[in-house]
Parts: sequence; C-alpha cells; structure tokens
Amino acid sequence: LSFPYCKELPDVAHRIVAPGKGVLAAEESTGSTAKRLQSVGTEDTEENRRFHRQLLTADHRVNPCVGGVVLFHETLHQKTDDGRPFPQVTKSKGGAVGIKVDKGVVPPAGTNGETTPQGLAGLAERCAQDRKEGPTLPSALAIMENANVLAPYASICQQNGIVPIVEPEVLPDGDHDLKGCQYVTERVLAAVCRALSDRHIYLEGTLLKPNMVTPGHVCTHRHSPEEIAMATVTALPPAVTGITFLSGGQSEEEASINLNALNKPWALTFSYGRALQASALKAWGGKKENLKAAQEEYMKRALANSLACQGKYTPSGQAGAAASESLFIPNQAY
Repeated sequence: LSFPYCKELPDVAHRIVAPGKGVLAAEESTGSTAKRLQSVGTEDTEENRRFHRQLLTADHRVNPCVGGVVLFHETLHQKTDDGRPFPQVTKSKGGAVGIKVDKGVVPPAGTNGETTPQGLAGLAERCAQDRKEGPTLPSALAIMENANVLAPYASICQQNGIVPIVEPEVLPDGDHDLKGCQYVTERVLAAVCRALSDRHIYLEGTLLKPNMVTPGHVCTHRHSPEEIAMATVTALPPAVTGITFLSGGQSEEEASINLNALNKPWALTFSYGRALQASALKAWGGKKENLKAAQEEYMKRALANSLACQGKYTPSGQAGAAASESLFIPNQAY
C-alpha cells in the first residue's frame, strides 16, 4: 500500500468504531428495500426509497452513536430535501461513508444451495469512482470459495484507499445448536483470515463484519446473552482493528442485549441494518407526516446500541412490540 493509505485506512477504521459508535448498514439492494417498504404498506418508488434513507441519515442527534453509514449505489447519488447528497450529509457530521461494492450473490458450482459474492470484475474501477464520490452447515468448497472472493475484494478496496468491511455470514436458518454455529463460524473465520493473510491485506485498515454465534432460528433450546457472547468471542480473530457484528435476523432488542453481553469484557460494536431500522420503518409507514415519530424510534435503537457496544445497556423491559419482533428472513439474500 502507498504511504498515505497506510496511515489513512487505520484512522478511518478507528473513527468508525470509536467508543459508543457503530455502523448503520443501509446498503440493502433495491429489491430488499422494496420488500421492506411493502411490509409496511408503502409503495416501492425511488422517492420512497430516498425518503426512507433520508430518515436514517439526516438526524444529527444520532452522531454520537453512528460512526459510519454503508450505502447502496442508488443512495450514493440521491439527495436530501434541501439538495445535499447523502454522503455529504454523513461526512458533515464526522461520519465515514461506505458503499456496497459487490453485485449480489450466486451459488458456486458443486455446493448445496450456498452462495458467494459476485462482482469482482470491474471492482477496482468502481472503488476508484466511489472514493471520488464519498465513500446452513457450509461445505468446505463454499467456505474456500467465499474466502477466496472476499480477500481480493479487500485488496482492491485498500489499493483504492477504501476501508473494506469483510462480511462472512453464517446464516441462522436451521435447527443447529450454539456449539454447531460456533464450530462453523470458527472454520469460516479461519479460512477468511488465512485468505486475507495470503493476499497481504493490511488488517489494521480492515473491519470484520461476522455473524454473532447464535443457535438456529428453529432450535428449541434458548441460550443466554452471556453464553452467546462467550461462544462468539471464542470464534473471533484478534488482529483486525474493529469487529462490527451484523444482526442476522435477531429482533432489535435481542441484538442490543447480545451486543451488550459481548462488550462486558470486550470492546466490539455493531453494523446493523434491520436491527436499527425496523421500528422506524413501521412508525414511518410511508407517510411524511410520521417523519418525527420514525426518527424517534430510530434514535432509541441507535442509543441502545451505542450503550450496548460499551457494555452499558440495561434493558428496561419496555421495548415496543416492533423492537421485540424477530427479524429473521429464511434464506436471506442481500
């Protein structure tokens, strides 16, 4: 890496995961966003997608809670009501801007319904342009395929001065128990870290976004947040600058409680999409007059996770129905 990036990448990574801060994962594809809008009776139009993203990014009160926002390519070029591009809004508040750089997932040949990212072709050119604009039990084959795709992604991003958020996710579909998920997560993360090392990825300028280790969605045995925390941390590699967990279909409240348990002895943070947005989306319901109510719901979850990533969150037992509702989607593809 060139000298400026060797200094800049760790600085950006540390800014994103500063104490009390995490990542708003707002990089859902147009198709995924359409399903969420339709779930609250809202028509899927470009204007409604724009307004939904504005709801999440324009409120300055969230600054102490969110260190970075990851956007979908469409959002990178959209603007607020007062004409400011969304990346500019986030940057003006001291936040880092990210962009979803893959082109969705495809099933590799020879695997059983598993997926790996696509879109490596042309990635260097997209990264260079984006920087200018503001930036089941898996088979051994699927693990290797994903690791060997994620590492080149990270390399190309870093060569273009962009901090890669590397996201190897073990889906919560199925009836596997906590130990089963821990075993698979350890194998996946070991393969990813080996691939990153083989590609000479600058780990100090990288963020890792894994799943938390949780039992399968239909597993009948429930585990405490402390058990989930221990299983998760046991599976994690120590070298990267920050670890920003994805919520993986947990309810908003469950995601905050488990993140809090993880941070009692360790400093780890969030990179949540559904688990930051669900209550706000329901409160908005596609009606502009509900903007303030929706932002209040978003602020509640942002503050809860800001406290949780410091190990300071105390559940009140009064979380709304939306916050306690499971956000699990079978066979989720982004």
